[in-house]
Formats: sequence, C-alpha cells, structure tokens
Amino acid sequence: MLGQPLFPGESGVDQLVEIIKVLGTPTREEIKCMNPNYREFKFPQIKAHPWHKIFQKRMPPEAVDLVSRLLQYSPNLRCNAMEALIHPFFDELRDPNTRLPNGRFLPPLFDFKPHVGDGSTDDTRAFRLAWKAACSVESGILLVPSDGVFMITSTIFSGPCKPVTVFQVDGVLVPPDGPECWPETDSKQQWLVFYRLNGMILNGKGMIQGNGEKWWNLPCKPHRGPNGSTLPGPCDSPALIRFFKSYNLTVRDLYIENSPQFHFKFDGCEDVQIDGISINSPALSPNTDGIHIENTNGDDCISIGPGCSRVDIENVTCGPGHGISIGSLGVHNSQACVSNITVQNTMIRNSDNGIRIKTWQGGIGSVSGIIFDSIFMENVRNCIIVDQYYCLTKDCMNQSSAVYVSDVSYSNIKGTYDVRSPPIHFACSDSVPCTNITMADVELLPYEGELVDDPFCWNAYGILETLTIPPISCLQDGEPQALQENINFGC
Repeated sequence: MLGQPLFPGESGVDQLVEIIKVLGTPTREEIKCMNPNYREFKFPQIKAHPWHKIFQKRMPPEAVDLVSRLLQYSPNLRCNAMEALIHPFFDELRDPNTRLPNGRFLPPLFDFKPHVGDGSTDDTRAFRLAWKAACSVESGILLVPSDGVFMITSTIFSGPCKPVTVFQVDGVLVPPDGPECWPETDSKQQWLVFYRLNGMILNGKGMIQGNGEKWWNLPCKPHRGPNGSTLPGPCDSPALIRFFKSYNLTVRDLYIENSPQFHFKFDGCEDVQIDGISINSPALSPNTDGIHIENTNGDDCISIGPGCSRVDIENVTCGPGHGISIGSLGVHNSQACVSNITVQNTMIRNSDNGIRIKTWQGGIGSVSGIIFDSIFMENVRNCIIVDQYYCLTKDCMNQSSAVYVSDVSYSNIKGTYDVRSPPIHFACSDSVPCTNITMADVELLPYEGELVDDPFCWNAYGILETLTIPPISCLQDGEPQALQENINFGC
C-alpha cells in the first residue's frame, strides 16, 4: 500500500520494537494473546502514538483505518486477509488501471474475490465477512457485484454498525432453491434479516429473487394456488427481507420478485423511507404481501399490521394482488392499535382489492387518522372496503367486541372497478360503528359495461364533502347515538 516497509528491521524482534513505538508497550494480557507460552518478557515502556502522526497528511483515511485494523496485538482483534481484501480501501484498486502510491501496477492479489457468484455455490460466509467489515467502518459499503448470481442461506446482518452502512445490490441475490434445499439448521421464518441498525441503506440496480415457486403450495392458509387449493396449516415459508428493531432506514431502487411469503417485513422500526422499488409476484401466489409493516412508527401490495403509527406511503404501483391493506387486526380477540397512516399518489391495477381496512370480530383497539388521497384504480374489485367481519373460513363466531374504526378520509379516488363486487363496501361492526368517514372527489366507473353498482354500507357514519360516482346514499349522517360504554379500545 505504501510502496515501502512500514516497520523496517532485520529480525522479528526489530520489527516488534518498531511496532511498540506506534502501539505502545503491550499489556500482559495482549502478550498472552499473541503467545500463551511466554513466561518472561521485557519491553521498553512506551506510550502509543496517534495514527495521524505516523502517516503523511496525504494518506487516504481508508488506508489508515485498514492498517490500524491489521496492526493489533490480539489476534482476535486483528482483521484477517479476507476481511482486509473487502475493506473499502481496496474499492478503487479493483480498477486494473489504478496504480499504487509508489507508481507500480496492481499486483494479482487484488483480483481475489471472496465469493463465487454462480447461483448455486453457497456464498454465505463471504457475505458475512463482508458485512462484518462494512459494519465496522464509517460509510461502509457491502457491494453485491453486477457480474454474478449469489446464493446465500438465511442470514442475520446485525448491528450496531458505524454510520452509515450501505448494502448495495447490483447483481442478483437468491436464497436456496426451495424447501428441500433449505438447511435444516436455518430458520424458515425469514431469509435476510437486518437487526438493530441505525442509518442503514439498502439499494442497488440489481435484483433480489425469492425463488418462491416451490414454497407457494405448502400449507399456510386457505388460498387458490397455481396448482389448486392448499389445506389449512401453519405457515412454514420465509419472508424474504425483514428489518427488525431498526431506525432511520432507506430502501430504494431495487427490484424484488417471487418471495416465498412477505417480500418486505418491517417490525419494530422507526423512520423508514421506501422509494423507487419494484415488487413482482404472480396473482395467485399466496400471502406474498409486498411490504408488511408491524409494530412500526409501511397477497397485499402493502399491509399495515398492529402497532403502526405515523406511516406515510406514496408513489406506489400495485397489482395484481390484494391492494393496500390495514390489517387484518384483532385476530384471536387481540388488541390492535393503528393510527396516522397516509397513502397517497398511488396506482392499483387488476387487483382483488384496492384500499382496505379489515378486522376480525372479537378484537379490541382502534384504527384512526387514516388518509387515502390521490389514488387511481384500474379494473379493481372492491376499490374501497372496510370489512369488520374478516374471516378465512365460513364458520367464524359472531362476537360483539370489535376494533373501533374512525376518522378515515377518502379523497381524489378515481378509476374503474371490476363489476363482480360493489366498488364501495363499508361493513362495520353491529356494536361498534365506524365513525367520521369522509369522502370527496370519488369517481369510480365500471371497467366493462354501463351498469354502475350501488355502494354497500352497514352501520357506517360519515359525510360526503362532494358528490360521488357512484352516488353514496347509505352512509349515515353525524355520529351514532352512543357507543357501548363498556367498550375497551385500549389505545
């Protein structure tokens, strides 16, 4: 790197003395780490020198950082050869026309790649080492090269890391090819997990391919799969990418397709920005929500689970699939709290649902402060739907408690609907009415034919700020006389 020896000397002892002049005298513990057989030793008592006094001012900071990681008394703290080669210092040196500081051409060493990239060889270890190196430096980048297909098994990329860590996918990332190839020791709940990170960026010009085809007919929940209906049973297929307990995240400019289950899952995260991503999977692929957000302060294109608040979703194109959903909420008599969700400037095409709120009977909690604005529909069944009788089978029990739905605004919702179902459907709880629904500039016309279906309302209260197409006459004015006093919203 420097074009000359950093610590010249005729023997190992000479070089060790020179190293001591930089690092300072090693402690007994450090000496034992280097050689536990040492019993007697005597070194000059010298204090460590700051690194900036050792190198010239023109020395790149990446070079200083790399040398400081290589020059450690303890082998456990010293980076190995593979970690050194994926250090950011070598990024510009991967160009074969680059010369070293001494004017020499790059040695063959820098052609080394700690991965294979043929789509079938397991590259997991290389990625874990690359993540460790990128995580440990400021502005570290884990780069997935554009010249390969890289197969890795279920992996947790954990923090905390130094800011800002970038995971840049320019090539193709794939998991093992189906359940039979999935390692028995690996979790089948998720594939790539990003855990306890602050200020991470996931981006790139490449693709993350989920290889979901072989998972879609496994038992998960009743659905119409490509090869017929499956039987009810526990879900045993992985979410593709999960962010867990992380903050200040940016996900942008990626192409994701064919996840075994959810494509993205954000759980317990705050300040998440998602922009310019494309998610694709077949219409009949079950439970392959594009983005699922749960306990976060973003099948369904996007689904919002319990515990979410202050979520903004915009500039999304969905379809085919199940549109954008809040829920399902309140399953197994659970509490669900969702508030301050905004969905705007979005297009939904050829979907079974458009914008939907779905809750189970028997739940408690509330959904409030929901804004749907500037959404265009094309050939969508159930364009606007609130369903408080959500059930996956035909034998769900009637229960009196329900998640309270209030303060939901629909504005500038336009386009065409599939005539098999009414374009607007408000099925609210018998005991807990939906309140303060507002509608303005809603224009939904049949995709085929001239018959305009009447909207459906049940126990729904709200106001029409403008005339709507189709006309809505079933929405009740004002507020219900009284909500049950013993209702426990719990939010």
